[in-house]
Parts: sequence; C-alpha cells; structure tokens
Amino acid sequence: MTLDTSRLDFAIALSKAAGARALEAFGSIDSLTIESKGHQDLVSNADKETEAFVRAEIAKAYPDDGIVGEEDAPKRGTTGWDWVIDPIDGTANFVRGIPQWCVIIAVTYKGRTEIGAINEPCSGETFSAMRGHGAFVNGKRMAVSKSVSLSDGSVGTGFSGRKNPRGIVPIIADLMDAGGIFFRNASGGLMLSYVAAGRLIGYIEEHMNSWDCLAGLLMIEEAGGRIVEPDPETVLMSGTMVLAGAPGVYDAIAEIAHRHFVK
Repeated sequence: MTLDTSRLDFAIALSKAAGARALEAFGSIDSLTIESKGHQDLVSNADKETEAFVRAEIAKAYPDDGIVGEEDAPKRGTTGWDWVIDPIDGTANFVRGIPQWCVIIAVTYKGRTEIGAINEPCSGETFSAMRGHGAFVNGKRMAVSKSVSLSDGSVGTGFSGRKNPRGIVPIIADLMDAGGIFFRNASGGLMLSYVAAGRLIGYIEEHMNSWDCLAGLLMIEEAGGRIVEPDPETVLMSGTMVLAGAPGVYDAIAEIAHRHFVK
C-alpha cells in the first residue's frame, strides 16, 4: 500500500509559503495595524492577511475539508478532515520585532491530529510530523530529550486568558523547587516543537487553543515523548490542557500540574 503524504506535503509547503509572506510584513512592522484581544493577546493585519492566504490555498486544494483558524470563523467540511491554523503564533513577538514566531498548520481527521507543520521563518526551520511516521526538522528526524530529572533541562510554560493567569506562578515555583527552570518565548507552538526536538524537556499550560498546540503535540508523540491526549470531541473548538515531556520527566511534570490545575 502506497503511503499517502499529499496532505503532509501540502501542509509543509503551505507553512513555508505563509511564513515567507509573514516575514515580508515582519520587515515592515512599523506599518502594522495592531489590536488587543485581551491580556497580552494581540492581533495584527499581518495575522489576518496570512490566515486569509492559508484559507484560500486550502480551499483550492481541498475544497471539501473543514478549516478552523484563530482569526476567522470555522468552515465546516464534509470529509472528516479539518485544517487547524494559526497564521502567526507569537504575535506579541512579531509586532515588537522579536524573531521568534511561527506559522502553525495541523490536520485532523475526526478530531484526531494526523499531520503537523510549523514554519519559523526567521530561523529557516520547518518542523513536521505525520502520525505513525516520525517527526522532523528540516528533514532530519527529531527525538525528545533523554533527561530523567527536572534538573536536566528547561520546561516550557505558558498561560491562558481563559484561565487565571496567575495559575502559572505556583507551577514555576514548584519547578524551581524540584531543581528545574522554566522557559517562555511567547510562542507555544515553537516551544512544543522544541520539546519534540529535545531542546526543552517538557511543556506545561493549563489551556491552549487547538490551533496553538495540535501540531506540536503530534510532533512530541512522534518524537517519542508523552502527552495528555486531547479529547477529539471537544479540542477543535474548546482547546485542551497541555502537558508534554520526555518519558523520563513526564510524570514529574504531570504531578506538578495536577497539584495546581486539576481540581
């Protein structure tokens, strides 16, 4: 049986094309129109224009698939396949000239993530994964960290406007008490990619939207890591708690999270 990689190939190519367009806007950030959607939650005209481009390209190539994106209303499909997109993850970085942001594209079938592609234009890195076939960065296979202690590396952290943002404070305290340290670069998608690549040993956030996390979570699984499995019935529209890590530290990360997040 021939492996069908058509959606994977398309997602990777589209993430690169969208990244290149966004990078042009990043070179002219003084001319951006910026709005606030909430606590440190920004959107620019570049976000909206990039998402419009991605949606149009998907509609041409896969007109019967659904689309779920950060900046526009969902489009229902008839095939069971949904494209889940964040045109610029890390907008707070983007609009301030910090070169750590990315284009995220995940593809789900009946709510289960099958494909992920994340392009970081400023570094030239593209992370990708397909369920059952590994995770890669620029074509090189990724593997999660071999760390066995929280003191062996950094854990990515984030906070959600849907939850009490101060909820991350005791998490950070517990990480440090355990000999660990936290890492945050304002792009959850990139931090999840870094877990898959073994650069971070784990990630923890009380709530993430589907377009921010699904691609990266698949990459972590395919790179040998452990995650909390999102609920396919609810994740596209309602998001999920995110816990992920290398096998040697996942239980320690989960214990800290459940101490504070799960009541």
